[in-house]
Amino acid sequence: MSAVGAALCAVMAFPGPAAAEVTAGPTAAPAPTASPSPYAFAEQAVPVDGAQNSMDSVRLTPGSTYKSSLARGGKLYYQLQLDARETVYVSATAVPGLDAKVAYGDGVEVSLQDTNGNNCNSGNARFGTSQSPRPISAWAVRAVGPAENRCKVAGTYYVVVERNSDPGSSAETWDTELRVVSEPGVAKSASTTPPEAWNSASPTPPGGAREERRGGTGFNDARALRAGVWGDRIKPGQTLFYRVPVDWGQQISASAELGSARGGRGEYVTSALVMSLANPVRARIDDADTAYDGQQKTASLRPLAPVAYENRYSPVDGVAGTRFAGWYYLSVHLNPQVARQFGKTPLDLLLRVNVDGAAKEGPAYVGTARPADEFSVTGEDEDAAVRGDTDAAAGSGDGSGGGNSGGDGMKVVAAGGFGAGAVLLTVLGVWTLIGRRRAAGRAR
Repeated sequence: MSAVGAALCAVMAFPGPAAAEVTAGPTAAPAPTASPSPYAFAEQAVPVDGAQNSMDSVRLTPGSTYKSSLARGGKLYYQLQLDARETVYVSATAVPGLDAKVAYGDGVEVSLQDTNGNNCNSGNARFGTSQSPRPISAWAVRAVGPAENRCKVAGTYYVVVERNSDPGSSAETWDTELRVVSEPGVAKSASTTPPEAWNSASPTPPGGAREERRGGTGFNDARALRAGVWGDRIKPGQTLFYRVPVDWGQQISASAELGSARGGRGEYVTSALVMSLANPVRARIDDADTAYDGQQKTASLRPLAPVAYENRYSPVDGVAGTRFAGWYYLSVHLNPQVARQFGKTPLDLLLRVNVDGAAKEGPAYVGTARPADEFSVTGEDEDAAVRGDTDAAAGSGDGSGGGNSGGDGMKVVAAGGFGAGAVLLTVLGVWTLIGRRRAAGRAR
């Protein structure tokens, strides 16, 4: 539809005098408003139901994102059809409600299995000592390469997602987001020896004045950051997401500082601030937390290895996770118990992000990743980090974390140029004239 047509439709949708006369009478009760989700799911996520057994499982496609759900104690199956050349990663992000009760051992586990029930790989995520409801992600991989001895053949594989629950947790169903990513093989055999030495000294956090950037509420609307000092505000119970482009050969470091509170009881909240780092396939690499007593506190990630293809062969998570270039995700969560001790007022949050080292040439992939450009840093990515973009697919825009500003609607009208504006004024004039004539008729 043209901008002129859109303008006409928008104006005709406004209830004029005739519409007001027809709809006069008892006002219908407003529809109940659903509780807002604490996580921004991908707009393009395909709704899918997990199966209770492998035979009834629905097929997932690499390069796609899905929305599902997981009941307490649930174990669900999904299916993949894979060739013998691609490495495939599956992540499951579990999202308990804001008022959910979770315990130390509560969490989610993801496994990739062959048709004989053998595990190719599995991973899990737990809420841990914070015992605070927030989005958590687990992942699994079906790897192909010279160092792999299982799950190498083409055929059917199964994704198994399980929810582990402690007796003290609440029983409501969790929404989940599943993401399937395919990494192509390389042109020649890459080294299978992980790095033996790298700069593991604690990096010096960047200084200088902070720049305000509002975090998103999930991977899909995470706010882009470059190296620097970034300011935000975080509410108790909230989780904010950010993303940083990290190229081959580069090394990311980050810390999160929580500002002091006004007043409060001065009591101690353990694991009050939790910060996590995930790689482009949403695999958790590292996390850090700190207690809070009303004074400023900082949580810092451990030194991480520079991004390199051969890192995947390391038994150390902090090394193996930095196996490819792309967007790396920082999430920061503030325990809701902080509100009981220090009030519900949002607290100042300061992120210090550094990306050390010059970008290097990556491996010679044979084929294209799904999604495309998943394992690279493009010029557009660098520009997005400078601007502070969010993922356009999330399209939040409500000011609650991520998204575009409320001025986007005006941009749509303005895109039509003067012609659309002239039509808009003309139609508004017609409505005004009709209203005056009807008012005159009623007066007579």
